[in-house]
Amino acid sequence: MDLSVIVPCYNEQECLPLLFDRATSVFGGAGLDYELVLVDDGSKDGTWGLISEFAASGSAPHVRAVSFSRNFGKESALLAGLEHAGGDVVGIMDADLQQDPETLLAMYRELLARPDADCVAAYQSERHEGRLQAALKRRFYRVFRATTEGCADMIPEASDFRVFTKDVASALVSMPEYHRFSKGLFAWVGFNTVPFAYEPAPRAAGTSKWSLRKLMGYAIDGIFAFSTVPLKLATVVGTLSSLAAVVYIFFVLWDTYGLHNTPNGYPTIVCLILLLGGLMLLTLGIIGEYLARIYLEGKGRPTYIARRTLSADGGAVERGGFERSK
Repeated sequence: MDLSVIVPCYNEQECLPLLFDRATSVFGGAGLDYELVLVDDGSKDGTWGLISEFAASGSAPHVRAVSFSRNFGKESALLAGLEHAGGDVVGIMDADLQQDPETLLAMYRELLARPDADCVAAYQSERHEGRLQAALKRRFYRVFRATTEGCADMIPEASDFRVFTKDVASALVSMPEYHRFSKGLFAWVGFNTVPFAYEPAPRAAGTSKWSLRKLMGYAIDGIFAFSTVPLKLATVVGTLSSLAAVVYIFFVLWDTYGLHNTPNGYPTIVCLILLLGGLMLLTLGIIGEYLARIYLEGKGRPTYIARRTLSADGGAVERGGFERSK
């Protein structure tokens, strides 16, 4: 099989009919032997029903689909797609058609034209979003590259919209971590990655599932998943605070016994308690974030649970039941 296209879906019943028409027209028109790997991330609308109907229609030569038992998040959906993809080349795109099949096909051809390349990663040539959000994203990528281990060669602002070889897909699946951050994982596994500029299209229908708060949480997860700098920063802050406290102790002793001043002391004590207490709580909070991740990793829980699966070839559908990630 030439190409597997992974599409995570969460409450995308408005976009899916448009996606199916565009995907079958573009990939089928290119003469590719392709498959669509559709992952329903615990949708509450008619997403799974539309996927099942499309698989049975025979519109695409091959369809693989997974329906989660609940919403596990996009990262889990990407892992499920990678585990079920069978093509020599694997692509990832969103269901809202902001990342369109035409661009993915161009990336696929770019990969084939570059024998030295293992991955083609798309980045937005021009962002169509608020200034604050765009600025925060740029700052995040700079901080992430500077503070993480093994990700210094990460392409700035590269997204999950990319096309890569089966070797890259196998490397990603081989990492069984629970808290996944695909942008960092793509950089960490290495391989030769080629940047590809594109301009996102307007969303086909519906609304985005990513709020600024969710994006901030996702960014924090990425930092904690790949960097020990917060722990080192906590150590530095604790050391400097301790040194400042020692210096201030000597100052208080000199002021009291050397200069014979008798300070009231109450404001000083309160300020010191608040300052040092806040720093200690901050340090404990950072350590707690890492301990929480160690705790969850130690449980060995699956990254996702699939309640239904199906595989369709030319409209002939085989259905499966309960399945958990490896």
